[in-house]
Amino acid sequence: MDRPATHPSARIRPVPAGAAIWVARCLILIAGLLPLGRASARDTNAWPAIQARGILRWGNDAEGGAPYIYHPPGKPDALTGFEVDLAEELCRRLKLRGDFVQGNWDMLIPTLKQGGSIDLILAGLERSPENLAKVAMSRPYYVFAQQLVVRKGTPPVAGLTGMKGRRIGVLSGTSSQRLAEATPGVDTKVYQDNVNYFRDLEVGRLDAVLTDGPIAQTYLAGNTKLVAGGPPFAQGAYAIAVRHEDASLLEVINPVLLAMVHDGTLKQIYSRYGLWNEDQSTLGDWSETRHVGEQHRSTLREWTTYLPLLLRAAVTTIWVTCGGMTLAVTWGLVLALCRLDGSRPLRWAATAYIEVFRGTPLLLQIYFLYFGLAQQLGVRLPAGVAAVLSLGLNYAANEAENYRAGLLAVPRGQAEAAAALGMSRALALRRVLLPQALRIALPGITNDFIAMFKDSSIVSVIALVELTKQYQIRAIDTGDYVGLGLMTAGIYFVMSYTASLGARQLERRLRHDSR
Repeated sequence: MDRPATHPSARIRPVPAGAAIWVARCLILIAGLLPLGRASARDTNAWPAIQARGILRWGNDAEGGAPYIYHPPGKPDALTGFEVDLAEELCRRLKLRGDFVQGNWDMLIPTLKQGGSIDLILAGLERSPENLAKVAMSRPYYVFAQQLVVRKGTPPVAGLTGMKGRRIGVLSGTSSQRLAEATPGVDTKVYQDNVNYFRDLEVGRLDAVLTDGPIAQTYLAGNTKLVAGGPPFAQGAYAIAVRHEDASLLEVINPVLLAMVHDGTLKQIYSRYGLWNEDQSTLGDWSETRHVGEQHRSTLREWTTYLPLLLRAAVTTIWVTCGGMTLAVTWGLVLALCRLDGSRPLRWAATAYIEVFRGTPLLLQIYFLYFGLAQQLGVRLPAGVAAVLSLGLNYAANEAENYRAGLLAVPRGQAEAAAALGMSRALALRRVLLPQALRIALPGITNDFIAMFKDSSIVSVIALVELTKQYQIRAIDTGDYVGLGLMTAGIYFVMSYTASLGARQLERRLRHDSR
């Protein structure tokens, strides 16, 4: 039978009917969801839903949150603070039950915008152009100013301009951070809470702290080591934040706040905490001003600006990881040898070390090395040293087990042959057993090395800005989590894949018996 001529178009296989129907359904579903996505940008009038629920969920961060929100001494289950009192009064007047939701301070706005867990933020959030571009905000409920805090005995300084070349601690995502970073010559250290930068200032790791007036007032009270570094400056105001979609909720909140100003309720609340001052008299005269609505910036389009920032932070990730892994593989080998060939006390000590460091959180170990040693023993480790030590000492426990598994996997006959040749135990380990054990343990060590690249992000808690922390800071500023996330993920992939290729090359060089 003659074979029919084949036209090029005839080589294209027809799409099965089932697949075509499946694709069509997906397109219809996506088309149906698009209007919902557009509707989410409009006002959703959340007030009726909150009334029906009878609960107002407000977000704040109680970690180091005095005088805003904190646990009073002796009452770990209770909360107090002027914002707690303000939230309770607001809910009482709205005939609702308040429900406090704990969150990380610098992640409250992303949490609010995501929706579902909190209705509003009442957490010392400044009514600034940067925040107004991300969320809708109420009329101000407190007026504050920036305050420099220094160690007692520090010569007077002329505001931020007098801090050139000095290290200043700031809270992440605040106007303090923006002001410090905008001042030429200032070495800005970014912290995630209000407690640790004061501790670092006391022990000399910082030259000053720039913070909001209420925070400075609280931590200077009764503190003999710290003093105000000049008069307050750069006045601002706190306001309640809601999603842009829920802006109509402010039509309910604003009249209540204004009534609390006029009837003296706010003055009573702030006076309980020593926070009432002349600046608060302007709260009743405030009037709404026009502001630019929410704008999403595409960092992928501005990659020439943001990629260098991420790459500089990646350098910190690399040297912290490489330093930590160098310590881990070295100290891990010592631990493994002590556990296998040491005396009984050494075996017990090595086993205890491995179990303790594997059984306790890395974050706890970082806090102990960085803050605990400085507080109890006066050992003031730099942030970089503390980061390398904590990662290295923690991962050494894992590497010790990798080495031990490798040594136990070497056939016993290898050690017996070495002994028959007159080798000492130390020489047999160095020339016969360890090279074979290393080839066996190398995949596990490589895996830990790659894992450390990601675990190094935890060192941001001691004001070391590595890659993940830089991503978080810039994502909060720009509102672009996708573009920055893609760039950050790409950098992590390049670092991890490069380490993997290096490990494979090392494995090939160590594989003497390959055929």
